[in-house]
Amino acid sequence: MLYSTTVSNRNELVQILELNHQNLKQNLSDAEQQDEGFITWLYSLELLEKMHDVAPSVIVKDGDKIVGYALTTPIEARSFHPDLDIMFQNLEPVQYKNAPLFSFRFYCMGQICVDKNYRGKGVVNLLYQKHKELFAGQYEFILTEISTRNKRSIKAHEKVGFTSIYQYSDATDDWSVVIWDWK
Repeated sequence: MLYSTTVSNRNELVQILELNHQNLKQNLSDAEQQDEGFITWLYSLELLEKMHDVAPSVIVKDGDKIVGYALTTPIEARSFHPDLDIMFQNLEPVQYKNAPLFSFRFYCMGQICVDKNYRGKGVVNLLYQKHKELFAGQYEFILTEISTRNKRSIKAHEKVGFTSIYQYSDATDDWSVVIWDWK
């Protein structure tokens, strides 16, 4: 039975790392990327531990096996997460609801990933509903960016309730910045 919870031990961080490596775009063929989606950022165990120390990430488990994760990444993680810092630099000029984006209380989805064998089974919804349960009292919305080539991820986020507020390109990819507004 699938259930959502937060990371509680190092072994779970190791399982997240394994899913991260299995689904990195550089480890997938072009056809797999198109059909199954992909993730862009490579995480280390040290970085996951630092992130977890700031805020717990959400996982979906089937027994003891992690079958999906959604990394909680508050703005404070910017100081030790170089990719996040670059992303936030790209978002500094963005306006949302006629105000600077950074005038709102939000956090970033550092990355979301679902085991290939569990896709299409509601894992993304379980992950995000747990995020809302845990963090909607503290934040106005959750934000993430998705490669515009990752059609599967874009559709999954739209189904949850995310909307695109901005697009930009950097040396890595073309990005759609999406938010799930809880207010």
